[in-house]
Amino acid sequence: MTTLVPILGDQLTRTIASLDGCDKASTVVLMMEVWDETTYVRHHKQKIVLILSAMRHFAAELEAQGWTIDYVRLDDKANTGSFTGEVERAVKRHKAKAVRVVESGEWRVAEMMEGWSKALGIPVDILPDDRFLCSKEEFYAWAQGRERLLMENFYRDMRVRTDLLMDGKKPEGGQWNFDKENRAGPDMLMDPPPTPGFPPDKVTREVIALVESRFGNHFGSLDRFRWPVTAKQANKALDKFIAERLPEFGTYQDAMVHGEDDLFHSLLSTSINLGLLDPLEVCRRAEKAYSERKVPLNAAEGFVRQIIGWREYIRGMYWFEMPGLREANALKAERPLPDFYWTGQTDMRCLADCVRSTRDNAHAHHIQRLMVLGNFALLAGILPQEVEDWFLVVYADAYEWVELPNVAAMALWADKGRLASKPYAASGNYINKMSDYCGPCRYDVRKKTGEDACPFNPLYWHFLVRNRKLLEKNMRINRVYGTWDRMDADKRKDYLASAEAVLDNLVPARKGWARD
Repeated sequence: MTTLVPILGDQLTRTIASLDGCDKASTVVLMMEVWDETTYVRHHKQKIVLILSAMRHFAAELEAQGWTIDYVRLDDKANTGSFTGEVERAVKRHKAKAVRVVESGEWRVAEMMEGWSKALGIPVDILPDDRFLCSKEEFYAWAQGRERLLMENFYRDMRVRTDLLMDGKKPEGGQWNFDKENRAGPDMLMDPPPTPGFPPDKVTREVIALVESRFGNHFGSLDRFRWPVTAKQANKALDKFIAERLPEFGTYQDAMVHGEDDLFHSLLSTSINLGLLDPLEVCRRAEKAYSERKVPLNAAEGFVRQIIGWREYIRGMYWFEMPGLREANALKAERPLPDFYWTGQTDMRCLADCVRSTRDNAHAHHIQRLMVLGNFALLAGILPQEVEDWFLVVYADAYEWVELPNVAAMALWADKGRLASKPYAASGNYINKMSDYCGPCRYDVRKKTGEDACPFNPLYWHFLVRNRKLLEKNMRINRVYGTWDRMDADKRKDYLASAEAVLDNLVPARKGWARD
């Protein structure tokens, strides 16, 4: 009896649960490059290359281990273009009597899988994704009955469960979180190492040619494609990060420098999200480096927190809040996405540089995403669904389970504070503190109003004023309204007029660019 095992493009793990216990003689592994998945949003060209190349390499590795592989390429003439269509064709080809698959990370594909058994007329076993440290059911149990779903509380539970950076029952160093030591802006002592990269091999070059011919009008450049596409390469990237970047990662993880796209960031999220790296093993490597006194505690803890804390929490919140999260818009933001998010053509130096890095690398680090790109969208009142689509398109590590809660709930506060207790709204002062963007900018970050003022400054107050009815009840932000109320009337008028001038000059992107 033949069992068909579909493996999706973000399930490239040799120990994937769907293969566990399978007999190689009676198992066919199905891997599918399908049009629907490359175009449901117009993904960055590097993202498509990364996933397809990693899939092809992974299929070759499984075949070398003795597995029977049925690999459907994007340009196969009989390709139906959908997961369901290809699973159905494969069942008929191999006369499969059962399907065994690991659950999808995304809601829309999970719904698709739920219909496979009825459509195929055979049993379909959908297995939990045990590559995450907290199952969906465990997260639901943690979340049920809690008035506030704070990541910090979840993170502490995960530290205890994994025993990472623990001293018995207490956290290493006597405290759980060293975030206050991880907020340094750029300084002259910074000396980031060269970015690790992997020149495209024959397989990747073939995929690059395919993507350029089929998706040449998608956002992004392929000139600097450098991502790991195999587990071996991903582990080399991990080695380089631990040795060269992790020691300074904690201190400078929030810093931004014009033209320095990576600083001390790991660039490992693509490999973890694809399945090329095991998240727990990555954390243990960071812990080992700390125990050997090769990295400081604030660096190891800050890195571990991003993975077993934030990554696991975000995944849990995605499933806990779906499907409503996709439509959330608590602040009633309706403005279309500005065109400069695609073109980078803006005099705001911070935004132009973040869009450039995004276009060239399919990457920008978390503060660039949250406090520059996300912050502007929040302050300007951009429609959440358009911002969410943009983030899903442009980043190589973006899948809906990680992108949607980060954008809708954290950056845009569209969920009314279910995830973030207050909006991450900031004026130009924050960007000036954490970057070198502001000095040569055409706008003056010290000016609060007028044509030459940093647009973030008046937009900050405009955002607070138009959302006052909702936000002044928030204990973490309500004091700022006292500052506004103490301003004289002319100053308040100048702030609002300056903000309206900025908003009136925003050129909207072509409608539907992300999905047409």
